[in-house]
Amino acid sequence: MTEFSNALTVLSSGMRGQGQRLRHIAENIANVDTPGYRRKIIEFREEIDEGQRTGTIQVGRVRLSTGELPRIHDPEHPMADTQGYHDGSNVQLVTELADAREAQRSYEANLKMFEQVRRMSSQLMDILKR
Repeated sequence: MTEFSNALTVLSSGMRGQGQRLRHIAENIANVDTPGYRRKIIEFREEIDEGQRTGTIQVGRVRLSTGELPRIHDPEHPMADTQGYHDGSNVQLVTELADAREAQRSYEANLKMFEQVRRMSSQLMDILKR
């Protein structure tokens, strides 16, 4: 039964990580037009227990994109400098949508495997009860 438990642990860590990734992507999309906003990027790290790989992941720190912020000419904007420019957001909507699709599919794949392992575990219990 520990193998089933280990598999469920690995799969649930993947779902948690992708869920957190989707939250940051949603925040990036919500701030696509926010002046001076920098895209947030989430990192994943593999957990190591007593020098052994566990197969589970941890969400690492959230980094801000270091890319250049676009300069937008809008003299009426309250954040505009004396020349009428202000910093825009470096979020690219197409990139965020592609990342969201990838995270969603990864989450769904982990969920399907989670359900399969749970079903197999249940079937094994039924066989052992006989």
